[in-house]
Order: sequence, then structure tokens, then C-alpha cells
Amino acid sequence: MKNLPVIQPQQTTTPTAPESMQTAGMIADTERSAALTPLIVKALSTVYDPEIPVNIYELGLIYEIIVDRTSAVGIRMTLTAPACPAAQTLPVEVKRKIEQVPGVTEVKVDIVWDPPWDRDRMSEAARLQLGLF
Repeated sequence: MKNLPVIQPQQTTTPTAPESMQTAGMIADTERSAALTPLIVKALSTVYDPEIPVNIYELGLIYEIIVDRTSAVGIRMTLTAPACPAAQTLPVEVKRKIEQVPGVTEVKVDIVWDPPWDRDRMSEAARLQLGLF
């Protein structure tokens, strides 16, 4: 598998207060993050938006991966649009796939809308695959 970029934490907010997010208060543990993040990215790379033939990681829908000292995982992700037909299924699939990663103890997934998703968030590989140069 090729080396995928490491997700750097970004400032994210939701229409509701950030403290009401499931991932609020999670503190990343460097050692556990280093061990689990590649496996989490591999799992995320198997989740596809049903309308776009590119996985959600390459699409840039994953904004943050948090792995805490207990190996609980927090995912902050977005969708291509607020009215995305997959809004009910993608977060559930993300949670289910990450729960299958060996060593993960718990998974929390938050949908965030800020910053809004746009094509600039896509990896170069995703742009090439979709013919967007």
C-alpha cells in the first residue's frame, strides 16, 4: 500500500457547539496515534461515497483522526454536501470499519461542516482518477 499523508488536526466546528461533539475533549496520544493511524487510514480507504468512485479518505472527507491513550478513536469528517444522500450511512460505515481495526477500543464519529468540503481537499490521486486536472 502506498504511503498516505498523515492527517494534521484542523480547527473544525459544527452548527452546534463544539463541546457537544462526541470527540470533544479527546486528547491525542502520540505513541498510540503512530501505531494505529496507518491501520485506520487503511480501513477508511475501503469506505466509498456511493456516488463517487473514490474512497472517502482520498476525497478529503476525513478532517481529523484522534487516537487517545486508551486507543479510543475520534473521527471528524464531512460530506460532499449537507444534503448528501449518504449522510445517514457513511458515518455508520466509518465507525463500523474502524471498530474492526485491531487495538481500537472505541470509535466516535462527528460530522463537521467547517471548513466546507471542496475539490481542493481531494488528493492528487483522486483528482486523476476522476479526471479533474
